Amino acid sequence: MKGAVTSGERIGHYRVLDTLGEGGMGVVHLGADSEGRNVAIKVLRPAVAGDATARRRLAREVDSMRRVHSPHVAEILDADVTAERPYIVTQYVPGNTLEEVVEDSGPVYGPALQRLAVGLASALSAIHGAGIVHRDLKPGNVMLVDSEPVVIDFGIAQAADATRLTATGMVIGTPGYLAPEIIEGEDAGPPSDVHAWAGTVAYGATGRPPFGSGTFESIFYKIMQGTPDIDGVPDALLPVLRSAMARNPAERPTAVKLVQLTRRIHIEATITDQTRIDRHYPAPSASPAEPAPDHSRLFSMPAPGPPPHEAPRPTTPGSTAIPAAAPTPAPAPAQPSDFVGQLPPAAPPP
Repeated sequence: MKGAVTSGERIGHYRVLDTLGEGGMGVVHLGADSEGRNVAIKVLRPAVAGDATARRRLAREVDSMRRVHSPHVAEILDADVTAERPYIVTQYVPGNTLEEVVEDSGPVYGPALQRLAVGLASALSAIHGAGIVHRDLKPGNVMLVDSEPVVIDFGIAQAADATRLTATGMVIGTPGYLAPEIIEGEDAGPPSDVHAWAGTVAYGATGRPPFGSGTFESIFYKIMQGTPDIDGVPDALLPVLRSAMARNPAERPTAVKLVQLTRRIHIEATITDQTRIDRHYPAPSASPAEPAPDHSRLFSMPAPGPPPHEAPRPTTPGSTAIPAAAPTPAPAPAQPSDFVGQLPPAAPPP
């Protein structure tokens, strides 16, 4: 490849130590800065910045990427996309990818799975907040450092797409983690990353690509039909993944919402109604004949005072009125707006 380098050479202000890998956008090298700190240097392929106009646009995109700051993102430290050998320098993240960890040790469970879901959602929240779309979120682009995920290559696919790549008919992204709208030829947006988030988390939980690993045609068919293989995903996480994989991009939660949802669920719970999300999973209507609810799950105290339509009963100072048996339940206290549909229905006071 034109622009390839060997150990000992220099790229900009950085010394090349080793070659880490090669992908669709270019070759990634392990390098060192002037103070000896390790960095990752991606030398972009000529097609990524094939002319002056494309390079200027790519430079603007990379400038946007440099505004992303998150502990779950390998941040961009330096770049020169107008050089003879265009390159982007990011933090070097030691460790293994999620793909490697699952292949070697099997699926991720319990608290580690929740850290994966929350961390990836946090990374996307930071990326989207800077106006960037990752476009290639997948297990191979997620590093695990002490069980915490760090997203790499963010925005580079989007920046590359801003150049001439789309004119060549290339598909940006990994087939098994593409959103249906991309397969249909639409532009990728933040909801496309949310769909890929769900696929990546599902892979971490099951050890299997959510839409199989056959031909492109069979994978694309399953994506378009919305039939992921998520058997084995913990019950508490299923509603969040299903919503993030909604066929209509407008129905998927935002990355910010994913952070809120995944922080609140109990990954090892078996009662899925605690993780319902918005109106995709409405709460079942309460019935008077149902057994008394578990009051230990109440998230708020009942309003003081007698129940409606019932005369107050004598009490001693500081005590709470005791209603007669089987009273009409008091109206549920108003839930905060960001909890709508996510909590179990409020129960009557004991």
